[in-house]
Amino acid sequence: MEKKVSSLKKELSLLNLVIIGIAGAVGTGVLFSSAGMAAVAGPAIVISWLLGGIFYLFIGLTYSQMALYYPEAGGPSRYPLYSHGRVTNIINAFSDLIWYLFIPPIEALAVVEGLNYFTVNYNIILINSQGIPTTLGAALGVLIMIAFIPFNYYTVKFFGKSTTWFGMVKFILYISVLLGFLIYFLHFTNFSAYGGFAPFGFAGIFSAIPLAMFAFGGIRVIPDYAEETKDHTVLGKAILYTVLGQTAIYIAFAVAFIAALDWKGLGISPGDWGSLSSLPGNPFIDIAGTREVISLLILTGIIGIIGPFVTGYIYQGGGMRVLFAISRSKYVPEKIQQLNKYSIPLWALIVFVIVGALVTYIAAPLPTIYGLISDSVVAGYIGFSANPVAMQALISKGKIKPIIPASNVVSVLAFMFASLIIYWSGWPSVPYAVLLLLIAVVVFSIIYKVKEDVRNSVWYMAYIGFLTLMTYIGDNGALSIINFYEASAITAIASLAFYYWGIRSAK
Repeated sequence: MEKKVSSLKKELSLLNLVIIGIAGAVGTGVLFSSAGMAAVAGPAIVISWLLGGIFYLFIGLTYSQMALYYPEAGGPSRYPLYSHGRVTNIINAFSDLIWYLFIPPIEALAVVEGLNYFTVNYNIILINSQGIPTTLGAALGVLIMIAFIPFNYYTVKFFGKSTTWFGMVKFILYISVLLGFLIYFLHFTNFSAYGGFAPFGFAGIFSAIPLAMFAFGGIRVIPDYAEETKDHTVLGKAILYTVLGQTAIYIAFAVAFIAALDWKGLGISPGDWGSLSSLPGNPFIDIAGTREVISLLILTGIIGIIGPFVTGYIYQGGGMRVLFAISRSKYVPEKIQQLNKYSIPLWALIVFVIVGALVTYIAAPLPTIYGLISDSVVAGYIGFSANPVAMQALISKGKIKPIIPASNVVSVLAFMFASLIIYWSGWPSVPYAVLLLLIAVVVFSIIYKVKEDVRNSVWYMAYIGFLTLMTYIGDNGALSIINFYEASAITAIASLAFYYWGIRSAK
């Protein structure tokens, strides 16, 4: 029995939101990003994680401001609608949706990767030697995606309680593994012996930040549940506490990872930081396995399964609310807004799961498409870059009042940081994301005749085009015409021009 949407239930508390934010973020990112980040930054990944937290804090503050005025399900996918109209909003909304569509498959396949460490002993291969899921692994990934459904089908109160309990268990397990690594594998020589603390300089530190950004995405989920929060005034606190909690955990795990590196055990020449990016599995499981600390190996294996699972179903919940918001904006069928008897957007869940399952199964056996899954989360960075501009535009027009201190400074820094994150994501990640976004926006704009407020959206389209160009000609792009520091400076300075252009383009 379905009913027309009108009243999502307000059931979530501040504690629920903080657990959702932290448990939703601390998953694949902290387990897998450390190796990729160390490959480009060495031990200085500690600084990369810290800077990532600072960047996301400013972006999170803009969400805090907007969520207080627009406490809607999937709110960040509608904020630019109020400031710049429908064309800007459809670009922003589908950027967010692409981010959410690809994250649950990433987490499901990460669970498969955790399981593979144990099944391979029984000659059941879920992940091949190149780190790509086999067909069997892909099928299992689909089943895991389906297993996310019960957490999001029943009431949001059930979701909040189950996530709080699972999140606390997950937190205890992660802290146990962290302490185990620090106790068993504390070798500070790795921080100085192989090229020093920052062997690749600031370029390496900054290049590693986009990998950290994926792990900080938990704050993006919080405003998606704003409409279902008992007291939406706690949203700002939830975002602040989540960013601080995430940052502390990530820095601690970065220290543990670098200190625990056993070069020979991993089959890597000592000091060959670049080779860390080619580790085929979960690097924490690999390290625990090479050191033969059975208790720690078991614990690491468990968090390698539970961690991504919890993150996966949380992002499934956030993603279906983004799809729900897109339906409210009339970019997809109105049926998506229908609720089940538990006041959950049923059709949003069904559509989101079907598309996610197809992505998981089709993509996993094909290395190029599997890489595209990870690259496509860059679309999320493009999506949240619109929100600082939307916030300041609404303030300047007098439509909302500033709540956060120095809102103009916060918004401009948030936009600049978002721009740098997109640029540092590099080639071909940015064009892949932009291509997917372009296809989605064109198709749905034609179907639903979205053509209003084109003039107000030119700045955003030009901005996306500029960043795509910079990733092509910059140091981390296809041509490498401009060195890293100069290209980053150009991106930061140009972002100011797009920021003020965006504000002046508001309705």
